[in-house]
This record gives sequence, structure tokens and C-alpha cells, in this order.
Amino acid sequence: MSQALITGPRVHLRKPRPDDEAAFCALVAKSRDFLSRFAPGMPQATDPDGRRWFARTIELNAAENNQKMLICRNEDGVLLGCMNLNEIVRGSFQNAFLGYWIGVDFARQGYTTEALRLVLEYAFETVGLHRVEANIQPGNEPSTALVRSVGFRHEGFSPRYLFIGTEWADHDRWALTIEDWEAMRQ
Repeated sequence: MSQALITGPRVHLRKPRPDDEAAFCALVAKSRDFLSRFAPGMPQATDPDGRRWFARTIELNAAENNQKMLICRNEDGVLLGCMNLNEIVRGSFQNAFLGYWIGVDFARQGYTTEALRLVLEYAFETVGLHRVEANIQPGNEPSTALVRSVGFRHEGFSPRYLFIGTEWADHDRWALTIEDWEAMRQ
């Protein structure tokens, strides 16, 4: 668990390192079909091995307004997926847009739920955010169930919100504030 930002019972979150490239690309390759419908950053034909996606993850992580974190299993350090606090806005907003994905072999085992709770704790208690927003395509039932399970509330609908694959996709907007987070932890 070297360099963990935050640790839970089964997983920890840590910053990606250049030596994670092979594991990241292998996980992307194995999970491509599973993730491609809903993951806007999923490499398409122009990046078949995911190397550019990994390079962009490292590059964005160096910016102050992004926190890219790998989800790793505690018992063996295996890379399971990613949690991202994207486009962090400071000032009177103190907001970030949440992004996440999990590899096909690790889905529906509770890893993503644990990692989401960890990234929210990190966002509110370490990064100092007031609000975290998740934008989810209406047909993505697993993702909707995930954010709902940790207390996000539905705020609205955004037509043609993100470019996914070959078209602008509609999204439901979900959010959680620090006040919501603190109330749930009492």
C-alpha cells in the first residue's frame, strides 16, 4: 500500500505512477467492451492499447485541478480501476466532477462502492471541497445505483452533456455536498 492517499478495508486509492502503465493498459484492454458504452475517456480505435489514455491520466494528475487515483486492492496491490476528481473549481464553488471506472473482472464485488466512499472522504476532508457532482447516462443503472447508495441526490437532467463514442449523450446530474456527507456519517 505504498503511497496510499486513503485506505479502506479492502482497497486503497493512490496516485498513478509511470510504472503503472502496463497494468493500466492491460486492464483497459480486458475491460474495453465492458466500459466503452459509458466511459467517455475509454480509448477507441485511435488508442487501441490505452497508452495515450494513461499518458493523459498522468498529465492531468500533475494539474492542480485534477486528482486522478488508482483503485488498488489492499491484499496484493492489484489495480482494479480509477477514481477521479476532475475540474476542481475553487473560490466560492469548491466543486469537482466525479469520474470512475472499474475493470470488468472486479465489477459488482463492492470494490467501487468502497472506493467511492474513500474518494468522497478524501474530497471533503483532505481536498476541502464543498460539493462533488456525478453525471451519469440515464441507461447506466449500475452507476446510478452506486451514487444513490452513498447518498448522492438527483439534481436534474442535462441533454447532450458529454461526447461519448460518436455522439453527444444525455446525462442525469447527481451531487453530494459536505453537509450531506457529514449528516450521513453521524
